Amino acid sequence: MHIYSIILTIIIILNIILAFLVIFFERKDPVASWAWLMVLTFIPILGFILYLLFGQNLRRRKLFQWDERKKLGIEPVLASQLLQISSNQLRTTNPVIRQYQDLIYMNLFNNDAVLTENNAVSIFTDGKEKFHQLFTDIKQAKKSIHLQYYILKNDGVGSELIKLLVEKAKEGVEVRLLYDDLGSRTLRKKIFKELRAAGGYVEVFFPSKFHLINLRLNYRNHRKLGIIDGKIGYIGGFNVGDEYLGLNSKFGYWRDTHLRIVGTAVYAIQTRFILDWNQASHQHEIHYSPDYFPGHVEEIIGNIGMQIVSSGPDSEWEQIKNASIKMINSAKESVYIQTPYFIPDASLLDALRIAALSGIDVRIMIPNKPDHMFVYWATYSYIGEMIKAGAKIYIYENGFIHAKTIIVDEKVCSVGTANIDMRSFRLNFEVNAFIYSDQIAGRLAEDFKDDMKLSTNLTAEKYSKRSIWIQIKESISRLLSPLL
Repeated sequence: MHIYSIILTIIIILNIILAFLVIFFERKDPVASWAWLMVLTFIPILGFILYLLFGQNLRRRKLFQWDERKKLGIEPVLASQLLQISSNQLRTTNPVIRQYQDLIYMNLFNNDAVLTENNAVSIFTDGKEKFHQLFTDIKQAKKSIHLQYYILKNDGVGSELIKLLVEKAKEGVEVRLLYDDLGSRTLRKKIFKELRAAGGYVEVFFPSKFHLINLRLNYRNHRKLGIIDGKIGYIGGFNVGDEYLGLNSKFGYWRDTHLRIVGTAVYAIQTRFILDWNQASHQHEIHYSPDYFPGHVEEIIGNIGMQIVSSGPDSEWEQIKNASIKMINSAKESVYIQTPYFIPDASLLDALRIAALSGIDVRIMIPNKPDHMFVYWATYSYIGEMIKAGAKIYIYENGFIHAKTIIVDEKVCSVGTANIDMRSFRLNFEVNAFIYSDQIAGRLAEDFKDDMKLSTNLTAEKYSKRSIWIQIKESISRLLSPLL
């Protein structure tokens, strides 16, 4: 008994020391700090191991560096646009851009997100249509193909993609493929043997340094990007796998949102890919070449204004979250949100509640089935608060909705990889397109209304009748929400 007492005392002392380390060295958001303190208290020692795996702070680290960015001429464009907005002399014929100059300024100042206006945008909500167009663009590529996905699977569509990339590499096209180690954990690396033999390059983001152990597994690259010849850019929610074609019996039809962009905004997507690629690659880094940024700057390709905004755990600011809150706070009529997970922090939740309580038409659409159990029930908990504030909640019934969209007043919108949850805003590396166009925002709003016809309205009466068991699952999941 004496030995056990000594061991217990040592464990308690170590746990207290570890708790102080969490509080004083990491300086996290208080809610997250309390959550980790609870883990350390109720799961001594093991809780600290979990903290090492899931709680590291990357904000002090410079992960992405590319000195050659100056060759793109970003700095003078940024300075010019900031000056124009601050002096109320922004040169634009787009009335929506004029209306959201404060949002544009914030993205410029905090994220170097250059505003471009000569873009054409195609919207895909169906996986088969998206991959058909992507494969068509890849087949027509002449110089370079850059692809980045969180999830890449060796199934039907994954194998078809790899086969196509092998063919293009043999033609002499530069092929680079980047995927996330955790998101693509089921992937067998031998599938890249032929691609590498053909001259293609493959890299892994934050790979495991030890077999089955990855001390950075909590920080994942959730971005999904495609750049073809530096002229065509893809950004949105679709990963690579048969389930995204609606071929998974568990999820059924897969409803997502993805953009195909032609115009100067592709430069920003290309730059984001290069930064991520060079972080992951130590032998095949990308250096500046005009081929990656072909000279279509002066061409009038389209009239859609947009900014490409990135965020991640290495950033001082939560740029995508802040821009989303700014958009919501500007709403005069409506806020439409589609997200597979709804776990907002206090600031975003307050913005949405205030909008709903102010009479703004706030509508939120979530799936009718979970792909992550705790996340789903935490979502249900926060949805309950929005119902109380007067928001309209829709449960998508036609399969699984994975879209990540925010539409405000059918004028400005955000489409990208970030879910409406703490993980996307604080822990994942994400990228979204903020679009200033009543044409695109209006189209997304129509898609939302079409999806409403395939959804069930979760009313306050229905929500109040949920079982005690569901309420228990909500409460437990809500408690863990800062860590999900």
